[in-house]
Amino acid sequence: MAKSAFEYVREFESNDACLMNTFMTVRLDGRSFHKFTHEHLYEKPNDKRGLGLMNACAKAVMEEFKDIVIAYGESDEYSFVFGRGTSVFGRRGSKIVSLVASIFSSNFVFLWKNYFPNEIPLQSPPAFDARVICYPSIKNVKDYLSWRQADCHINNLYNTCFWALVKDGTTRRAASTELAPTNSGLKNELLFSRFGLNYNNVDAMFRKGTVILREQRVELVTKIRKDTGEQVKNEKKHSVLCMTHCDIIGEQFWVKYPSLLGAEKY
Repeated sequence: MAKSAFEYVREFESNDACLMNTFMTVRLDGRSFHKFTHEHLYEKPNDKRGLGLMNACAKAVMEEFKDIVIAYGESDEYSFVFGRGTSVFGRRGSKIVSLVASIFSSNFVFLWKNYFPNEIPLQSPPAFDARVICYPSIKNVKDYLSWRQADCHINNLYNTCFWALVKDGTTRRAASTELAPTNSGLKNELLFSRFGLNYNNVDAMFRKGTVILREQRVELVTKIRKDTGEQVKNEKKHSVLCMTHCDIIGEQFWVKYPSLLGAEKY
């Protein structure tokens, strides 16, 4: 930036660097997405096209930010966990939050036609708000992700029941009243007894949300030595983005990926 007599105004900028040695976690939420999904005729209770688009946008964010170690998404939200040691953009919260939100939103528009081809053109621009939270321990991160997946389960079970009732002829008000006093067990019973639906058979992406992480792959690369003409095989390691729809509340996932969040520090 060029020097000038007006440069002093930069001194008014606040230092919003996130606390060192913490897991910066950015959560995006769709703004007014009830209206947006209504305008664009999303299927209820879940639209596979819309969720596929959200997942593609999350991958685009992770391709841009290599320090994101895991992402979790459900409905109109996505969470991105940065590795504890990252120094990206000096850990400036405003810079990171604004870039994650803008990359996600722009890809939502750019990729829209790939998931809603020749069906529904964009009627209004999508928007996402974002915040960053710093978690000091691995347990905090696991509990955060567990909280979001529990939220996915609670909301999806309710919405599956609600829309089953509505599509069967019940008014929305009556469906809400009927479901108000029910727990998860009664909701499962309602789905099975009245609609023949075993909730465990519902698509795992709807029930559990989406996890995106980086897996290390080993590739054998063959090279020819110039001096001897001999073929030499070397291992080349690289990471790929992998998407899964699995339980992350229990320990099985973390046993499978023990180094995903690094070692605990005290």
